[in-house]
Amino acid sequence: MLAENWLLARGDSPLLIDIPHAGTLVPDALAARLSSAARAFPDTDWHVDKLYAFAHGAGATVMVATQSRYLVDLNRDPSGVALYAGADNTELCPTRTFDNEPIYERDPPDAAEIAARRNAHFDPYHAQLAAEIERVRSRHGFAALLDGHSIRSVVPRFFAGRLPDLNLGTAGGASCATSVQSVAERVVASARDFSHGVNGRFKGGYVTRHYGAPARSVHALQLEIAQTCYMDEAPPYRWNEPRARALVEVLRRLVGALIEWRPAAS
Repeated sequence: MLAENWLLARGDSPLLIDIPHAGTLVPDALAARLSSAARAFPDTDWHVDKLYAFAHGAGATVMVATQSRYLVDLNRDPSGVALYAGADNTELCPTRTFDNEPIYERDPPDAAEIAARRNAHFDPYHAQLAAEIERVRSRHGFAALLDGHSIRSVVPRFFAGRLPDLNLGTAGGASCATSVQSVAERVVASARDFSHGVNGRFKGGYVTRHYGAPARSVHALQLEIAQTCYMDEAPPYRWNEPRARALVEVLRRLVGALIEWRPAAS
């Protein structure tokens, strides 16, 4: 299914995978205002949709944003509440790249433009995501949501040193049942070629925190992957098949485990 802001492939399992930052589309009028640093879309979660290309065939519902996070960031709280108090946080409509360079050569968005982008792009995307979660929950009695991301392995603006390869976030355990976090943690911990962390620098963004509600039978997890695991982190951001192959096998195990997981009977 193709819509203006997303690609959607419905599966029949309890698992839904959301990929909000892999898109690079922006309106022509916005593209004309971008700085030279921003025109290559360096903060894109490059190729994450390709990493999970197998997942629909395994039974997962997969929803992938086609718009760039420079238009609107689908994983930020639209109210402006910071994800990480006291840290450097990006906005709903970001104005600086992860390297702290201006995104706009001229005319950064004002409050009216930000509200219009939210109305045209953020709200419809989340209405669809919420509907898909409810469809899955109604069918199976619960829904598992995996929010898929990637980022450069070294971004001094946000974290010191090198990021672990696989970063599992569950809002400190609040966004899912303990048992499903344990299932996911076992998979990433057993991936011998990759380092991992749980609820470290990345605890989950707006998607994980907003939708994860174990009491309502919606269990959300975020996986943030260091891009060096599967691609070249410098432009033109090439997919690296030998590196990616091992990572995709880990993701296959994770997706399979999440599809098979069931909450404890109450």
